[in-house]
Amino acid sequence: MSTALAPTAQLLYTPEEAATVLRFGRSTVYELMAAGELKFVKRGRSRRIRRRDLEAFVDNLEPQSV
Repeated sequence: MSTALAPTAQLLYTPEEAATVLRFGRSTVYELMAAGELKFVKRGRSRRIRRRDLEAFVDNLEPQSV
């Protein structure tokens, strides 16, 4: 019988990790943060993006018609 724990979902993402998850460029993520479109938390010089803020950002994206 194994006592291994299930992997925990990541709660905070660096801007670089968020860019990977969103499939955006790193610069785009920093621009979204600066514009206030993507919320983040700051601790010292570090900026982190909460998983729920990434999900809220994606949920608020408007679909484009071709």
